[in-house]
Amino acid sequence: MPIEQILAQGLNMFSPEICHEKIRHFTMDTTNLTPPASLAKPAAHYHFITHWQLDHTRCEEVYRVLEDVETLADWWPSVYLDVRVREKGQPGGVGKRVELYTKGWLPYTLRWSFVVTETEFPRGFALRAEGDFMGVGEWSFRQEGPVCHITYDWQIAAGKPLLRRLSWLLRPLFSANHEWAMRQGLRSLQLELQRRRGDAQVPPPPGPVWPHAWTNNKILGDGH
Repeated sequence: MPIEQILAQGLNMFSPEICHEKIRHFTMDTTNLTPPASLAKPAAHYHFITHWQLDHTRCEEVYRVLEDVETLADWWPSVYLDVRVREKGQPGGVGKRVELYTKGWLPYTLRWSFVVTETEFPRGFALRAEGDFMGVGEWSFRQEGPVCHITYDWQIAAGKPLLRRLSWLLRPLFSANHEWAMRQGLRSLQLELQRRRGDAQVPPPPGPVWPHAWTNNKILGDGH
């Protein structure tokens, strides 16, 4: 099958006609593609800015869920297949080092880690990533009445050879893969907030897609 047809089919998976469920208040900005000086190969660099809006939600609640990285694979399993805290860091979270095994809609997986570099409860926290992803991320929270506004600023370079070598060709597909992952994240976060508030009728979060819906994804182990 020609690569153009493969790419077209992949992009169609994210079209409104196929993705029936639309989540309000989700945007992604990929226009600023200037990498930090520390990130090599601009062709493999990505800058995503994701905005979420949660009504009737305190930002303190959202902060506590997202900082509780040990439970990521439980409430956001469509993306986080396995998570292990390798270093607990200081009180408040600075210095916490976490190893992750993740994926999106596309069938490839990523092994990477991050270190928490800054925290300011309940306004947000920042992290530095390395491995198959290399770069920086920042979660920001802003309370406006009963609404919590959430922004995730994710500036990364591809470390995984597949992503690095094909970014020049498949950038739109890789970007759509990230968008899918964040849509799943918002849906999963809403369900997790309901569960933590004591709702006994919360359905399970969306799980990973093929083939990892049928495999043992706990591969990281307890070693350091």
